[in-house]
Amino acid sequence: MATYIENMRKHFQQNKRIREHTAHDSKVHSVAWSCDGRRLASGSFDKTVSVFQLDNDRDRMVKDCTFRGHSDSVDQLCWHPKNPDQLVTASGDDNTNLGRPDQPFCGHCENINICWSPDGSTIAVGNKDDLITFIDVRSHRSKAEEQFKFEVNEISWNNDGDLFFLTSGQGSINILSYPDLKLQHTLNAHPANCICIEFDPKGKYFATGSADALVSIWDVAELACIRTLSRLEWPVRTLSFSHDGKMLASASEDLIIDIAEVDSGEKVTEITCEAPTFTVAWHPRRPLLAYACDDRDTYDRNRDAGTVKVFGFPSDNS
Repeated sequence: MATYIENMRKHFQQNKRIREHTAHDSKVHSVAWSCDGRRLASGSFDKTVSVFQLDNDRDRMVKDCTFRGHSDSVDQLCWHPKNPDQLVTASGDDNTNLGRPDQPFCGHCENINICWSPDGSTIAVGNKDDLITFIDVRSHRSKAEEQFKFEVNEISWNNDGDLFFLTSGQGSINILSYPDLKLQHTLNAHPANCICIEFDPKGKYFATGSADALVSIWDVAELACIRTLSRLEWPVRTLSFSHDGKMLASASEDLIIDIAEVDSGEKVTEITCEAPTFTVAWHPRRPLLAYACDDRDTYDRNRDAGTVKVFGFPSDNS
């Protein structure tokens, strides 16, 4: 019987088509799928959010709408974990928009990181002053704030929602209890800046990416590093687990996106890119990977292309 990695390598040999769509007038900072996988959203330096619909029958993406409301770059966005019609965005204009651009939550400084609690009741927003604000989704009001004395990069709850994780400029992972926000553990994960963190959908592992160009895979229950991936040569900027938790995509300024099998660390496949990649996101139900690179316009190399790409469509599909 063929192994998982053998099956997926064969799958991507037959499903390696990349669909590319112009989404913005400038660099794309963030891509994310809705929880039902029907929509793909992207946020950009052009201050807008674009939403595409996935046509499963024809295996193509169709532009749905564009949201305007921010007065500065949209740096990160994420969908509600259970409601496929709601997403939240973080921007350099100090506002966090929840679903509707005309009802922002006003922060204290430039917002750069954002995430939902697993139950969808709370949003955590991090800004450039290393202040984390916890927002009640129903009231749109702050219910807690935590100021840190070190550089905070990405933030995330665990899948159970009782622990809150932060990656730091010191290379550590700081783990707080939630909701009381008491420090429980500090993991010395990397010798350099720990940039990003991602939990797998099954709750078994989480992964971190670092300026040391390493990806570390951790056992959630044991809080122990079980494996490191070293195929990239530049700081790891973005990570995403596949819907089954068995593949991990990682990207950086390298001109490839590495896709690894989580259990072995072996390479499943890689996606060749023409520019650095700073955001990747697996579809929540299918082996489709959305991503955006720092591409330049084909006809004007001084302009950003503003494109969003999706890898994994059937190669012979016209």
